[in-house]
Order: sequence, then C-alpha cells, then structure tokens
Amino acid sequence: MPLLSVTDLRTYFHTRSGIYRAVDGVSFSVERGETLGIVGESGSGKSVTCYSIIGLLPIPPARIESGTAFFDGTDLLHCTPAQARAIRGKRVAMIFQDPMTSLNPYMRISEQLIEPLLIHEKITRHNALARATAMLESVGINDAQKRIHLYPHEFSGGMRQRVMIAMALITKPELLIADEPTTALDVTVQAQILELIKKMQRELGMAVIFITHDLGVVSGLCDRVQVMYAGRVVEAADVRTLFHSPKHPYTRGLQRSIPSLQPKGAELYTIAGLPPDVSKPLPGCAFAARCEHATARCTATTPALIELASGHAQTCLRVQAGEI
Repeated sequence: MPLLSVTDLRTYFHTRSGIYRAVDGVSFSVERGETLGIVGESGSGKSVTCYSIIGLLPIPPARIESGTAFFDGTDLLHCTPAQARAIRGKRVAMIFQDPMTSLNPYMRISEQLIEPLLIHEKITRHNALARATAMLESVGINDAQKRIHLYPHEFSGGMRQRVMIAMALITKPELLIADEPTTALDVTVQAQILELIKKMQRELGMAVIFITHDLGVVSGLCDRVQVMYAGRVVEAADVRTLFHSPKHPYTRGLQRSIPSLQPKGAELYTIAGLPPDVSKPLPGCAFAARCEHATARCTATTPALIELASGHAQTCLRVQAGEI
C-alpha cells in the first residue's frame, strides 16, 4: 500500500475574472522511501497540487472540487482540522521555495526551529533547543550553538535554505515535500542542498516529493517522474525510462531545452508559444497549440493518461495510436 495515494485531484481558483483550473484531474502515488519528481513549466500546477494535499491554500478563492489524497489511510482532503494539524508538520513536512519569505524576519531562528517540536511532541524548551541545535549541525551549519539565536537576515541564501530543511526534518517526517528548494541558489550550493536531502532521506527512510522545473536535477535525485502541463499529468515513468525514452512531445521539448545538451555555440532550444489560459475550458490536448505533431483530432478529443508500457503512461493521442 502506498504511503500517499492521490486520485483525481481538481483544484480551481474562483476569482472575479473567472475560474482558474490550476489542477485538473491529477492522480499519483508515493511509496515509502521513494522520491517522486514533479516537473513542468511555471504555472503547470506542480506547487498547487502539493499545497492542496496538505491544506495550505487560501479557501476561498481556492476550492478543491474533487479527489482524494490518502496518507497512510487518512484522506487529507476530507479529514477534520485536528487530524490535518496532527499530520501536517509532524508526519508530512514541506521545504518552501523561497526561504527569505518563508522564515519570519522578526523571530530568531531558534524560535522558528523549535516550534514544530513544542506543538507536536510536547517537550521542554530546553530539550527542543538541544534537538534544534543538533539538527542545524546535521544540515551543515557551523557553530550552530551560537548561530541558532541569529535572525534570518544574518544568514546567506544557502544557509537560510539549510535552516528550512532543518525545520522540515526536525520532527522526522514520513513524507517530505520539497518545492523547488534550489531555485534561487548558485550551482555549488544547489549541489550541496540536493546531496543533503538525499543524505537525510537515507537516514530517516522518508518518502520525498521533489517539485522542480529542472530536469537535470530530477535525473540525479528521483526514482519516478511525472510531467505536468496546464494542471494535468501528461507523462509518468521511472526516471531512467523518461530520460531514455520520452514519449510525449512536451517531455521531449523539456529535454531539448536543457542547456547542457545543446551543441556548443548553437542557439538554445525553446518550446514555441506560451502555456494556455487555464481560466478557459481546454478541449482536447492542452499542449496542442504548441505541438509540432498536433492534428485536428488533438484539439477535439481530451486524451486520457494511458499506460503504454509497464510503469510508463502518457497522454499524447498520436503516440497512443503509434503514429509518432
């Protein structure tokens, strides 16, 4: 039985200018100890999917229209607020994208780090502070005993991200959701953060959902990958299959966009066009307007996510028909 099983999740934002279908029928599962990568362009619904699962969206304007998200037998979308609070921050933790806006600038690092322990484990402040200091040391912050009492602005970007990781892992969660945790970091610090997440995963045996737009990061970190576009999953496979045998034209386009794979001196490849307006109904394939293989059928028939080989599913109608 998977640790997390999400089925037909639909999250819409009801605004004055229309209904934005941010997540439109997403299903996936995560096993214990596994790393699932969720990739796609900005606005594809990656973060909203995970925010929906752990109840961090403002309601209204957000509304979860349908779906289930069973975490170890508890439906996170339909449980009581008390059940959600007992799981969120304790058994399911999240590393947010921007540590500067996620950390409270008015509170010392120590106060922010020990808060999950005081809420979920009912231990003394002295013991909580000792655990927080040890966790800071484990994520690579030197002289943690002194630096734990500093404010967020006294840390560099890479150090703040390490603090966010320490805060997420301090309760030893079973599932960690990492929302583009390396986006604002330089390449060297990015590699250190990714290695740190892998190290902590091995030590704690937790499952990880890694949200990113960087396929290069996914290749070295994840076991399975699902590619999202316009709020829908367009391809899902294990990481080796996805990189060696991508089927959906959008996935192929993302791969061709990786700068390190471009011929030296050649113009960088970009996918033509822009993502669709999800406030309007999207008949047919959402990627059809940007796809070089699209036909009239692609704009008329909404494709289903069909498994063509074991563990490899995708939504392109022409691939499913064996035409490309």
